[in-house]
Amino acid sequence: MEGKKIYMAGSGGMLGEAFQKLFASENTLRCTDKDVNADWLSFLDFRDGAAYARDVEAFRPDYLFHLGAHTSLEYCEENPDDAYATNTLPVEDAVRIANRLDIPLLYISTAGIFDGRQDTYDDWDQPNPLGHYARSKYMGELYVSQNCRRYLVCRAGWMMGAGPDKDKKFIQKLMAQVRAGKSTLHVVDDKLGTPTYTHDFARNTMLLLDRELWGVYNMVCGGITGRLEVARELVRLLGLERQIEVAAVSSAHFAEEYFAARPPSERLITKKLDLRGANVMRDWKTCLEEYLQDYYRGYLR
Repeated sequence: MEGKKIYMAGSGGMLGEAFQKLFASENTLRCTDKDVNADWLSFLDFRDGAAYARDVEAFRPDYLFHLGAHTSLEYCEENPDDAYATNTLPVEDAVRIANRLDIPLLYISTAGIFDGRQDTYDDWDQPNPLGHYARSKYMGELYVSQNCRRYLVCRAGWMMGAGPDKDKKFIQKLMAQVRAGKSTLHVVDDKLGTPTYTHDFARNTMLLLDRELWGVYNMVCGGITGRLEVARELVRLLGLERQIEVAAVSSAHFAEEYFAARPPSERLITKKLDLRGANVMRDWKTCLEEYLQDYYRGYLR
């Protein structure tokens, strides 16, 4: 993609960082968020539908990327109205804006929309969200697929990217414990899923946009895994296997802190990308090693 105008709403997080890095060099971007945490960001709270529409329409983009959401399951369980006001209703606004401007819409969904009763899920398996976070995201996915003229819905797995300043997910939580000198990492052995490196996700999205392969896609790194294996691979890559024990525990160990329902398996299969010959997502171990090298050099000193 070159010479395009792209509006990125809710782009102040992990994924927005990767999209901005990939798309900015050859395109004109307007990146907004309610948290202006980088010099390439401008303020916009997309929960204000009128302000959202005005800002996008004034920019006259060729594409609208709707990236932001409340991603804390616990927050969404305790604040369901805010979950839907943030994760669902603005998506409906984005669809109306995209249709009015006759431009494609990118919406980010999640592996968490499945209930985990199956070991793996391909692009055509039926979602069954367990809690308000998953339900609010799935309602956005449904609205986009049922109402938008041209769209991409890309389902991410366990996201990793952007480094310690923006990563609020599993890898950074482990790295923070390592940095604090923990000799034992307690990691659940009953949660299965698929890591997703933000930079691979952005590159695969660009490929689909270039080829105009509209629709719903599972978009995760290669490799079937779980939380425990990811943690052990992280410690191995850091060269700290002798200093740090990765101790397996059940989810009950963290029941007070992480009380929201989570599916036992969020493993996505990239069947549709594979069948279309449009899968550039690499193996999660390769991506984890690159992530640590690019974003965590000197972090543990």
